[in-house]
Amino acid sequence: MALSSAALATGAFCPHGDFEIAGAASGPLKGLTFATKDIFDIAGRVTGCGNPDWLASHGPASATAPAAQKLLDAGASMIGKTITDELAFSLNGQNFHYGTPRNALTPERIPGGSSCGSVSAVAHGTVDLALGSDTGGSVRIPACLNGMFGIRSTHGAVDISGVMPLAPSFDTVGWFARDAHTLYRAGEVLLPADRSGIALSRFYVIRDAFALAEPSVANAVRQALSRAAGTLSIAAELDLASELGGLGEWLKRFRRLQPREIWAIHGAWIESTKPKFGPEIAERFALAKSVAEAPEGDDQEFRTKVSAHLDRVLGPDGVLLIPTAGTIAPRLDASKEELADFRDRTLSLTSIAGLGGLPQVQIPAGLVGGAAVGLSLIGPRGSDRALLRLTEQVARALA
Repeated sequence: MALSSAALATGAFCPHGDFEIAGAASGPLKGLTFATKDIFDIAGRVTGCGNPDWLASHGPASATAPAAQKLLDAGASMIGKTITDELAFSLNGQNFHYGTPRNALTPERIPGGSSCGSVSAVAHGTVDLALGSDTGGSVRIPACLNGMFGIRSTHGAVDISGVMPLAPSFDTVGWFARDAHTLYRAGEVLLPADRSGIALSRFYVIRDAFALAEPSVANAVRQALSRAAGTLSIAAELDLASELGGLGEWLKRFRRLQPREIWAIHGAWIESTKPKFGPEIAERFALAKSVAEAPEGDDQEFRTKVSAHLDRVLGPDGVLLIPTAGTIAPRLDASKEELADFRDRTLSLTSIAGLGGLPQVQIPAGLVGGAAVGLSLIGPRGSDRALLRLTEQVARALA
């Protein structure tokens, strides 16, 4: 069936191609619908990646990305492809060529990106689930800004083949749902079994993460923690990054590591094709090129230290509690300075799981001035299913 006028009005769906595929006749997700971010291959269709020049310069995919195929095999039906920021390289969700998918909660504000269409489709009730990718926050942040549930899986836990790479050592598959149980049901299909012996029972409030958020956001998330105190019994409040230079230093390293990989992946295509990018994305790729041309330094060694530090803090059963985003969603007409503040605060938070390759679940935590804020749970690597089960418990406590 064709997308309804209400679905089209969300601005969430790609204008090119027919992407309706019926799911298997039976399976654990039978009766559910999903959409797929337009960086996931679907056999016989061209993957557009949010840019008309990419769409024009690539042929149809030979196979469907395993993550999408698993949902189909489990009985879920795909109803469309969703708009992404160009080559998935933004947290805003504003596509210069195809428009801005609507934030379902605050239409005057950005939806967050780069999985902007996927979250909009879920938040408006058009689909039950949607696939996205998360490299620097591209599932966690739009989930937060739309008041949705979302997961960035442990790096490497979900097969990411057939998905356009951005920065491979950070790239992960994630997904959105309106409720914690549906998020978990998808995880049962997409995720491998957790490492044995995982029982998440130590919960740490990360003080330096809360300090990075705007006070109104931090206060709202702390209030959510108070409401969930019966489920999340706090072991301690920690300054997570102080012994490794602070979260500002972590962000600085992330901003050198990720662009270097991005240019290694996409630089040759950009130089040869000379695609037309929107102004913001053009600036980002120019910056990625300049970072890649600079001496590499010790950033990889620093990342190894951060990852080992996170493993020590978490152990087999720890969970870090942080605000998902540092501010509420900026307005659609926000200034460059406001958007820069949003990115700086938010990437400082998302870089924690990114540098560590850890799973993170975003949970709606309330409203500030009518806009959504989120609580994030970061667990040990390979604890994704346990983290999703814990998310169901927290969601019940916050309901």
